Amino acid sequence: MRKWSVPRASPGGVGNGRSPRDDGAVTFCIGIRVDDGIVALADTQIVRGDHVSTKFKLSELHIGDRSALIMTSGLRSVRDKIVARLEDAVADGSVECDRMHQLASAFGALLRKVRKEDEASLVAGGLTFNLHAILAGRLPGDQEPVVLEVFPEGNWVDVTTDAPYFVIGRSFYGKPILDRLLRHDTPIDEALSLAYLAFDATRTSVTDVDFPIDVAVMGVTETGFRKARFTVDDLAQAHEHWQTRLAEVVRELPNAWATGLLPANGPRSAHPAPAPMDRT
Repeated sequence: MRKWSVPRASPGGVGNGRSPRDDGAVTFCIGIRVDDGIVALADTQIVRGDHVSTKFKLSELHIGDRSALIMTSGLRSVRDKIVARLEDAVADGSVECDRMHQLASAFGALLRKVRKEDEASLVAGGLTFNLHAILAGRLPGDQEPVVLEVFPEGNWVDVTTDAPYFVIGRSFYGKPILDRLLRHDTPIDEALSLAYLAFDATRTSVTDVDFPIDVAVMGVTETGFRKARFTVDDLAQAHEHWQTRLAEVVRELPNAWATGLLPANGPRSAHPAPAPMDRT
């Protein structure tokens, strides 16, 4: 594990572009808001043809003595244009950002403007204008930490107590465990574990999401994030533990309902557990 500091103009997330001219890779970003605070996690892998690189997909926008996290999926060129303009607007005071919903509205307005400017040329080049964003933080006017998702049309929604997370990019693979186990009153340490397991499920199923991962956490009474980057070696013990426990649960799962379907060739416990997938 190592702590990381995000430059103001750091690269953002990439997602649904289809051309190697604009990092047509897919990402995994998750923002969770539980009663104890915020958990944010983003992978860092960029795939362009045969080239694989590591870049920030989670950036930090400084607003006075506060900061907000921005995670995106979609064309990075679109993300960079929006964030650069948003940084300028915050710096010169032309955008009021006393609360997170104001920041989301400003981001959405810039997204709509960039769409008008760039969509035609992107479509002509075989690309699809598409950007999703997760914004997280606590600005001076916010009574508690906030997590919002901004859609490609520029509108936004807040997390709710019955749906306390957003995932963008590769959003399907981690949903089952999140929907089963994550609640608004889940302790923040368990929420962090679930964010990792959602990433792990995604990484297991696709090749364009991988370590290192950037993680940020804010407690409910705090105004800033603690941030760190983790490698595959840092999470090796957690991965092996999860793999082993899953195999054990499968072997122990009652299956009397399948009586008459299975061959009578010995107890299930006689079969060895599957070896973990090697992605190192």
